[in-house]
Amino acid sequence: MPQANRVVILGVFVADTSYRAERLPRIGETLLGRSFVLGPGGKGSNQAVAAARLGAEVSFITRLGADAFGDMALGVWQEAGVRPAVRRDPASYTGAACILIEDGTGDNAIVIAPGAAADITPADLDAEADLISGAAVFVTQLEQPLAAAVRGLEIARASGVTTILNPAPAQPLDDAVLRLCDYLTPNETEASEITGVAITDLASARAAADRLLARGVGSVVVTLGAQGALLHGPGRSVVVPAASAGPVVETTGAGDAFNGGFATALARGEDAAAAVRYGCATAGLSVTRAGAARSMPSRAEVEALLARL
Repeated sequence: MPQANRVVILGVFVADTSYRAERLPRIGETLLGRSFVLGPGGKGSNQAVAAARLGAEVSFITRLGADAFGDMALGVWQEAGVRPAVRRDPASYTGAACILIEDGTGDNAIVIAPGAAADITPADLDAEADLISGAAVFVTQLEQPLAAAVRGLEIARASGVTTILNPAPAQPLDDAVLRLCDYLTPNETEASEITGVAITDLASARAAADRLLARGVGSVVVTLGAQGALLHGPGRSVVVPAASAGPVVETTGAGDAFNGGFATALARGEDAAAAVRYGCATAGLSVTRAGAARSMPSRAEVEALLARL
């Protein structure tokens, strides 16, 4: 039976290798960077860390290699309070990401090699069926194989667990997959790629969301960066403003912060609009700090920001 405040996340851990430069390089160009940082990342792992720091009871399903990056992952989760449901594969490697960051704006370009997590199978989700069925919210993304994400959504839906699919990186999705989603949380680019609607303003974001509703999604949350987020569902369409917490340092992980905050608020029983607002505040704090997992704020920080807005 689903339990309040419990969040189960399926996803990928990668070691982020972050390079900062005056601008992003063009194809074929070599630039002299200003700094380098090695740290924890991966959308699912970032979301798990965010939700745990916000006070949710979080379990994270993934695969790791039996290597130093895998050890890093376990240490990060232990510090944040994430409970790992992990298989370690000595024949593979833990994933890694190359992140290029433009110094002045914080904009980024990312390449991910998921390593052992690319071998997550539906059987891995079946093995954790009791864990998923006992959650209030199940979250997944698309960095691991789609078949595994679908199986997790199926198990959660069959048990009455609220389902969130963060469709990143974007890929074609059948209607049968979309019908498993209580909430779909694309950014503007992902919503455009999935629907074919070029999103240039709020009206086109609503048009894209309408297409997703017509294909079976329960509600759509399109994250709009500095413009906040659009919550669009049957009989409602609400724009939640972005939550400014200070100058933007780096946008890496902002979407993960939003999803972690959104899932946590839903797991506590908040309604969707309040949960989107909580997600926006979580993201607003995260972009004032460098890094991905290490930029995730605490529950006290988010609640203090919300009290000022």
